[in-house]
Amino acid sequence: MSTNTQPSLRHEDRDLVPLVLVRAMTALVLVILALTSFWVWTDRPLEALPPESPVAQERIIFLAGEMSGAARVLDQNGTVIVDFGPKEGGFIAGVARVLERERTNARQPLDGPVRLVAYENGRMGIFDPSTGWRADLMGFGADNAAAFARLLRD
Repeated sequence: MSTNTQPSLRHEDRDLVPLVLVRAMTALVLVILALTSFWVWTDRPLEALPPESPVAQERIIFLAGEMSGAARVLDQNGTVIVDFGPKEGGFIAGVARVLERERTNARQPLDGPVRLVAYENGRMGIFDPSTGWRADLMGFGADNAAAFARLLRD
């Protein structure tokens, strides 16, 4: 008499995930793909943009960030504005890495300047003129926006 001590590699139920659910998820993915393709191919304008407001303050800066979280910010003359250590510069270093990736994808020089802008309505934004990339810094929370606001004051 032999007993099988190894677990069965096959499950007795044929349908672990109901076929209706698989079809519904496939349909959802195809609809999203079709809608996204339509918007891209027809060059529809962006609709969910932050509110427009006059510029209150602006500064040209250069960002350099490391994976450790350390970041260095220079003004347009090459003078160090602030040199963050790994514990203080996390968000700014993260933005610098995003800029580096965007510039790499666009085949632009990695060391170009960015515009840091504060608006009269209290919002802040950062713009890369070489790639057209931009970010509304208020969307990342008050603490992260305050880190960039400090760069406008220094």
